[in-house]
Amino acid sequence: MKNMKKLTQSLLVLAIAINLTACKSKQQTVSTGPGEVEIIIPCSGEDFRSDKKYIRASSMGESQDITIAKKKAKNNTLQELASKVETTIQSVVDNYQNSTGNQDGENISKRFEALTREVVDVELSNYTTACEKLTQTKDGKYRSYLAYEIEVDALIKPLSDKISQDEVLKIDYNYEKFKKNFEDAISKNK
Repeated sequence: MKNMKKLTQSLLVLAIAINLTACKSKQQTVSTGPGEVEIIIPCSGEDFRSDKKYIRASSMGESQDITIAKKKAKNNTLQELASKVETTIQSVVDNYQNSTGNQDGENISKRFEALTREVVDVELSNYTTACEKLTQTKDGKYRSYLAYEIEVDALIKPLSDKISQDEVLKIDYNYEKFKKNFEDAISKNK
């Protein structure tokens, strides 16, 4: 009878230990030196940075409710992605405008911005999920980690088509120069 009681207690302790481990947040830490620890956050880091093929953004949402945590993560990540796309395109427009040397800069800039907004509003809905992780903290809160990406070509092609159709902008338009400016802007805005 004593052995059965000890076995039951041992199994109970093991079950509690497994449960506590499962509820821990999945954030990892790595010691980087005395008194310092690097925090490794899911869905972030080198693999989730923008490059010549994709503009990427990642974020996190936390809540007692799993659905709300996921919604917060989605909203935060989409805002970050939209901000990166807007910043990149604004940089491209500025650089392209400067490189064309057109004297009517203000008018061209306004036309570029209008076309850009129109294309970005449509194309931003074409994002894909690059990473999604869900964890639960010790105090029972849920953390949703997300990374979204959008293909650079999915932005360049429709924007290029719009520019080519615009009577004023198509005069000085050079697709290869525009694409190179886009790639350079992405490299700077990682």
